[in-house]
Amino acid sequence: MNVRQMWKAKLEGRPLPRLGGAVPGARPPFAGRILGIDPSLRGTGLALIEFAPGRQPVLLHCRTVRVPARRPMSVALAEIHAAVTALLAGAQARHVALERSIYVQNFQTAQILGAARGAAMAAAALHGLPVFEYPPLRVKQAVVGAGRASKEQMARTVMALLGHGRPLAYDEADAAGVALCHAFTWHEGG
Repeated sequence: MNVRQMWKAKLEGRPLPRLGGAVPGARPPFAGRILGIDPSLRGTGLALIEFAPGRQPVLLHCRTVRVPARRPMSVALAEIHAAVTALLAGAQARHVALERSIYVQNFQTAQILGAARGAAMAAAALHGLPVFEYPPLRVKQAVVGAGRASKEQMARTVMALLGHGRPLAYDEADAAGVALCHAFTWHEGG
């Protein structure tokens, strides 16, 4: 059984095959809606996914918040905050999963990414939702099974896991990947 088949079995609530038989202390699969966010100042990906035991995850909504470079940073942050707020307004999300910023050599780039993350996190916090952060390497390992997977591999795997026919933009696929990673690795009390 490959990694993808194991995750599918986990999401469906089926026991995973293990050497020695029974799975001691098996965790129940995540149930509920997760808003996944891939933050960026000019292209923030958002994906709302519903998880239910015994069923394939369902992509309810996805979009990329595009802000032209000619618009000031303050306007971009406001648009990110407004988009997350609008999506959460009727979403009945249980958790928000966010991609953590990776190490960047340029201090200004780090500040900009941090600001975009902050705008999204503030919107989630104002809705009273817990925010969970995952580094890109962990997201790729949980979803694709390889930490160095390409954007194309990530998008294809996300679409396969969601049974989604239309190709997703990379920002949307990354946001969906963060939500999938959270559902695959989260457990009650942790």
